[in-house]
Amino acid sequence: MTSKDVGIRIRVEKELRDSFQGACDVENRSASEVLRDFMRSFAEQRVGGMQPSLFPKSADTDKPHKAKALASQ
Repeated sequence: MTSKDVGIRIRVEKELRDSFQGACDVENRSASEVLRDFMRSFAEQRVGGMQPSLFPKSADTDKPHKAKALASQ
C-alpha cells in the first residue's frame, strides 16, 4: 500500500454520515477504506471523463444508418 499524503474533507448530512458509518461497521471496514475503494472504482469506470457503460460501442457504428441508406436508393 502506498503512503497517503493528501486528504479530502466533505460535508454531509448527519443522518447520511451515521448511516454510512453504521454500514461500514457492519462490514468491519473503516469509512476511509470504503471511500478509497469507491473512488478507485469510480475513477477506473470513467477514464477520459466518460462512462463507458453509457456509451457502448455498437457493431452498427460503422454501418450507415438504415434511413440514410434507403434515401440514397
